[in-house]
Amino acid sequence: MRIVSLIASATEIVSALGARSNLVGCSHECDWPEDVTTLPALTQPRFDTSMSSRGIDDAVKDVVRDGLSVYDVDRDLLKQLAPDVIITQDQCEVCAASLDDVEAALCDWVEQDIRIVSLHPNTLSDVLSDIGKVGAAIGKEREADALVRKLSQQFDGLKKTAMARRPRVFVLEWIDPPMAAGHWIPALVDVAGGDNVITKDGEPSPYVTLENVAAADPDIIIVAPCGFSLDRTEQEMGAVSSNPIWRDLRAVQSGKVALMDGNRFINRPSPAVFESAAMVSDILWRGISGEGPSAWRWLGEQSS
Repeated sequence: MRIVSLIASATEIVSALGARSNLVGCSHECDWPEDVTTLPALTQPRFDTSMSSRGIDDAVKDVVRDGLSVYDVDRDLLKQLAPDVIITQDQCEVCAASLDDVEAALCDWVEQDIRIVSLHPNTLSDVLSDIGKVGAAIGKEREADALVRKLSQQFDGLKKTAMARRPRVFVLEWIDPPMAAGHWIPALVDVAGGDNVITKDGEPSPYVTLENVAAADPDIIIVAPCGFSLDRTEQEMGAVSSNPIWRDLRAVQSGKVALMDGNRFINRPSPAVFESAAMVSDILWRGISGEGPSAWRWLGEQSS
């Protein structure tokens, strides 16, 4: 079986199910396991990803307003790779190549029967269900069932370690303009023992104002922009830290602002969701940065 994954989370799922050797192509964003970066990349964004948070947001809005896809899919390369299964998503037109993008790339290609699997995770339960969906598509049903059971048990175990006092937590999914983290992230906060503010499990991630954040008065703020590494996140913090409303937030004044790798963790609906929840738990209860410079650290803390 020849598999093409056009979304980083699906690449992780396929690999976790023992089918890494079946992957013949992936997206430009796929980076885990690390060796998948050697695979042919079939997608490219239509904008410069090195721009600031505000610049990227504006560019994406311009592309969507013009009725264009945010990503280009290399049709010729896709045809050359001759996949049996293509895994994509129809949850977010900004996060990765969409189902429409794949269907457009295949519109004049009728030489073989290709199975398209489109993922649409909104809740934590959906994330686990998608593992089963991928497993069924690539002949790894038993492996998928075992992985879902393992993750469910790990979540149950993490819940038992939480304290009775539940801190109020705000997760910032985009820095400029500010967005609150939705979808499965409120559930990760809940599993870790916190009360997520502003959004609920399964809700889309909305734009917010810093006045909204001030009104919610979180005890802890986690900054984890979708698609940004830990270092990139710290570089972008000036967009909010220069605002007096931000500086007056109780969590900011008490030094309870954690920066997290929002690209590899928390925003990616992959088997790494438990690792993400465990990191949130560390932020809430241990307060000691862990797992090296790629995981999380307190704002102002020197990278190791």
